[in-house]
Amino acid sequence: MNYLQRFRVSPEAKVKLKEIDPSFKDVHESDESAKEEIAHFQNRLRELQDLLYAERRRSLLICLQAMDTGGKDGTINHVLGAMNPQGCRVAAFKQPSAEELAHDFLWRAHRPAPARGEIVIFNRSHYEDVLVVRVHNLVPEQVWTRRYDRINDFEKGLVEHETHILKFYLHISKEEQLKRFKERLDDPTKHWKISESDYKERAFWDDYVSAYEAALSRCSTEHAPWFIIPANHKWFRNLAVARIVVEYMEALNLKYPKPAADIEHIRREYHEAKEA
Repeated sequence: MNYLQRFRVSPEAKVKLKEIDPSFKDVHESDESAKEEIAHFQNRLRELQDLLYAERRRSLLICLQAMDTGGKDGTINHVLGAMNPQGCRVAAFKQPSAEELAHDFLWRAHRPAPARGEIVIFNRSHYEDVLVVRVHNLVPEQVWTRRYDRINDFEKGLVEHETHILKFYLHISKEEQLKRFKERLDDPTKHWKISESDYKERAFWDDYVSAYEAALSRCSTEHAPWFIIPANHKWFRNLAVARIVVEYMEALNLKYPKPAADIEHIRREYHEAKEA
């Protein structure tokens, strides 16, 4: 089974994250044995992005969600960073600004959505409004419960305008998160990533699990699927995400557009200039 199907959340699924092994690593035993395959999919991703950019008919939106230390930045750096920045950009969803709060919750997601030919990566996303908002009771329950349907409609609207959507939940264990917090504490180059809120949020782990399970179950659709990626092993996370994006883009049958110029005429002019 290809990864596109293997890690996809089916529209009728009722997700239980405790039933999914975050340490799964398939056939490879280490990052060393997976290195060649990861490089292959990175190179292929670069080729496919070039086709998408040249074609200028469709776009791709990639959403990354995870618990703190789940690997969103690492995925962007090691996998999606292989792409040409001319046709790829990242939109980070931090605490909403005053301007964003003055609009409906999807306003800040619509603005950075990709134009035709672009790939845009959401580092966190519009799903924060059914995750942190739900866990910390920032809006009434009757408000956030209506947002699942609004999110599905929003994503369907993007798809109808030729934006393809892939959503990845990077699945780590609570123990792995604690290990990564310690690595940050022990590495001075990562101290800038540390905040008091990271550790305080661990107390809400079970609440976040419930919120993610609801979002993954209610918002994995045929047009905008969720993928649950085992992410305790960073190298396997990188391999799985790269492979899924490649498998998806290959199925789009992307093609370079026909040249607007008369290539044969320009070729003749070139040879005449060379012989002159």
